[in-house]
Amino acid sequence: MLYYLHLLDDPNKQEWFDFLRLFQFGTFRAAGACLTAFLISLLLGEKVILKLTSLKVGQPIRTADEVHKLAELHGGKVGTPTMGGILIVAAVLFSVFLWAKPTNPFIAALVFVTFGTAILGFIDDYKKVTKKTSDGVSGKTKLIVQLVVAFVAVLFLYLYDHKDYGWVDPIIGKDGTVHSVSNHIQQLWVPFKKEPFAGGLWLVFLLPVVIVGCSNAVNLTDGLDGLATGCTLTTVAAYSGLTFIVGNSVVSNYLFMPFHPQEGEVAIFCTALLGSCLGFLWFNCHPARVFMGDTGSLSIGGMLGMIAICCKQEILLVIIGGVFVMEAASVMIQVASFKTRGKRVFKMSPIHHHFELIGWSETKVINRFWIISIICALVGIATLKIR
Repeated sequence: MLYYLHLLDDPNKQEWFDFLRLFQFGTFRAAGACLTAFLISLLLGEKVILKLTSLKVGQPIRTADEVHKLAELHGGKVGTPTMGGILIVAAVLFSVFLWAKPTNPFIAALVFVTFGTAILGFIDDYKKVTKKTSDGVSGKTKLIVQLVVAFVAVLFLYLYDHKDYGWVDPIIGKDGTVHSVSNHIQQLWVPFKKEPFAGGLWLVFLLPVVIVGCSNAVNLTDGLDGLATGCTLTTVAAYSGLTFIVGNSVVSNYLFMPFHPQEGEVAIFCTALLGSCLGFLWFNCHPARVFMGDTGSLSIGGMLGMIAICCKQEILLVIIGGVFVMEAASVMIQVASFKTRGKRVFKMSPIHHHFELIGWSETKVINRFWIISIICALVGIATLKIR
């Protein structure tokens, strides 16, 4: 919304209007979105925590019969309010509304995925706190809703400027080139390659899996104080840079990456998520005063997956979001091993609980996983020069 303030700048007016031209620059608005989201999370965090506490929406902790020794380790978390993801989602959406272009198709898709996954997570959290159990929305129902939300978002981008529909005016770059959102979304870029590996309509049916997988991976990672929040920070920081590159013709051409002039707005969404998570971590760091719950973890994962799709770096998410992949993989390995061999590979999955049970303190697990996440992000960024 603030983007349009630069239209008020007029050389014939007084000089104090000159600062309005800053609002046309994506880098300035990205910084503004990050700071706005951070301040919202920080300033409203205390009030949100008190409200959630008064509503008695405490995080249900699994019993000793369910998780044995882990129940003893996490016993002190009983009663800690959950659903704090409401704060993250609200800060992101408000900042994006304030600083990004409202007509941008990528922003529209991101907002839709954020809303859809956040509502699903909220219902899941609500069922858990009202029943006082760890059972919320069934896994099957959750998966179906995630797939529907993800498919609608991807299909929207595919059909956005389709020639048979003509919904919008063409997107024309500074050089006069027409840039199709549909063509952009149908590309599949693979690390270490200078050209798209493949593309086509079939990607519309494959890409939703990225969103669903990332959403559930972040949800599995959210098991210790600040773990998912900290790993999100490094992942979204890396994608803030990637989206800026994809939205800049000079840098994207230099690095042999896809270019689309509207991608710069996605960088603003990334920095808004970055700022909101920074503010939330203030209250979510060990010992946590609030948990994000599925409201936060499912929506954050959905955002990250959609961001990766928008900038056409879906496969790179496996590297940059390495901790999320590791957590999800540990669950799949554990389940597959138990069903086929009757034995467990880990003492407990997701893998962060395994390290707790072998004697690592919670803070040690969190800090070391953060370090791994930083390394994964750096490795992912480094691949841009290996093509």
